[in-house]
Amino acid sequence: MNANNSIQDATTFASFYPLYLAEHSNRMCRRLHFVGSTAALGCLIMLLVARQPMFLIYGLLAGYGFAWIGHFFFEKNKPASFKRPIYSFMGDWVMYKDIWLNKITI
Repeated sequence: MNANNSIQDATTFASFYPLYLAEHSNRMCRRLHFVGSTAALGCLIMLLVARQPMFLIYGLLAGYGFAWIGHFFFEKNKPASFKRPIYSFMGDWVMYKDIWLNKITI
């Protein structure tokens, strides 16, 4: 990865994801992402089961809240969602999958 590459310069998800991972080098940040994503999935299930729209809000708050705490307090950077929201959302779920597959440690 070239040091001059940045999240904003990525033109494909394949070029974005390594940069995304570089912005998630702190273990606690990755752990908070994992907790937030798991909670968001739980809220999605509750939304489908209970059919209560508030679970959508709870899921967004959990997912982004945990991630942003990880970035602001542990990683000490701005979340990629501020720069590339769609690729960042995709990156969150690919990283979540990679954690489950033990490709990334938490």
